Amino acid sequence: MMRRRTTLLASCTALALALGATACGGGPVAAGGGGKSLSGQTITVAGVWSGSEQKNFQKVLDAFTAKTGAKTQFVSTGDNVSTVVGSKIEGGNAPDVVMVPQVGVLQQFAKEGWLKPLSKTTEQSVDTNYASVWKKYGSVGDTFYGLYFKAAHKSTVWYSPDALDQAGVKPPTTYDAMLKAGHTVSDSGLAAFSVAGQDGWTLTDWFENIYLSQAGPEKYDALAAHRLKWTDPTVVEALTTLGKLFKDKQLMAGGQKGALNTDFPGSVEKVFGPKPEAGMVYEGDFVAGVAKDQFGKMIGQDANFFPFPAVDGGKAPVVSGGDAAVVLKDGKNQKAAMTFLEYLATPEAAAVWAGAGGFLSPNKKLDLASYSDDIARETAKSLVAAGDSVRFDMSDQAPAAFGGTKGAGEWKILQDFLRDPSDPKATAAELEKAAAKAYQG
Repeated sequence: MMRRRTTLLASCTALALALGATACGGGPVAAGGGGKSLSGQTITVAGVWSGSEQKNFQKVLDAFTAKTGAKTQFVSTGDNVSTVVGSKIEGGNAPDVVMVPQVGVLQQFAKEGWLKPLSKTTEQSVDTNYASVWKKYGSVGDTFYGLYFKAAHKSTVWYSPDALDQAGVKPPTTYDAMLKAGHTVSDSGLAAFSVAGQDGWTLTDWFENIYLSQAGPEKYDALAAHRLKWTDPTVVEALTTLGKLFKDKQLMAGGQKGALNTDFPGSVEKVFGPKPEAGMVYEGDFVAGVAKDQFGKMIGQDANFFPFPAVDGGKAPVVSGGDAAVVLKDGKNQKAAMTFLEYLATPEAAAVWAGAGGFLSPNKKLDLASYSDDIARETAKSLVAAGDSVRFDMSDQAPAAFGGTKGAGEWKILQDFLRDPSDPKATAAELEKAAAKAYQG
């Protein structure tokens, strides 16, 4: 999510008042006209979620069952959504609905002819209750295929207030100050950062926040569309900035080797688990869900965040991501699937997960009181306030072969860079080679 920070903060209060006024108006749309209209039907929903995210999404599925009588079945795909869904379609076993975590994957699915345009009811809900940019990211050409149910605010650095207090450190507002604060934290006995290098997507998020702040939004858009080459000096500069962190053994829990052996949930555990190894972990707002559900932390008290800091005099970045619900043509139960998406477009459905934590909705009609804590309310406010200036996660906009595949493309090249950050220029050349191939395909 991209937003000039000052505008964002200034508009939050106004937004809260506006939301207060509109959140209760209009009431939720009854899925399928209410009643147990879908009794005896089952829909299969596939998505990347596991652990606490899967458990919380299950509450949404259960609420849909209670409302319509339809049974639901969730299939966890792991990170390689396109591969898993592709093989299920080929095997004649297509899910009805897929929660797609990347714009690039949604576009790929549409290009393959796998998707069904969403119903007028869903489209109307989105036109009324969402900033138009969310519809744009869910459309291919003029056809609306993807409903953004869950969004992420990916410019949040999470920290243990205890660890920062002990080191006498205040949340920093610049990247250099953050690294300096990190050294002070590590001097007091804990590593500064826990980095989830085993999951390549977290490394792309680090890069994108730095790039957006350092190079600015226009260059960001150009690089996302591959109108700008990855060998551009701005890319080399951003990699050099990221390399300052990667090559500093004092700053990362377990150094480079430790980071490469840490997955995303593990990176949260290293800060908020029973045996803390680091004071801070950078990732999206969903860190809160893991800290709360798996480690019993009180958000705002035992776990807090500061905005990803500005780099080299740029604006503080705000990057977003999200999961879009799509209906597959080859699914066995399209009518029920369409009704499910009509339900997901309502504030009622969003409120179920908002209450459980680790979730943000782009739906303006969702009452902010639905969120389980003040921190979630703050991030939700800024997400909705950013309106059409949302900047989507760059790797999520890329073809899956480049920006969304485990062990390949950008994910792997940035893991190699974490292992050895000594030559940003060579890394930029590798990224360009992989991008050129993927964007052609």
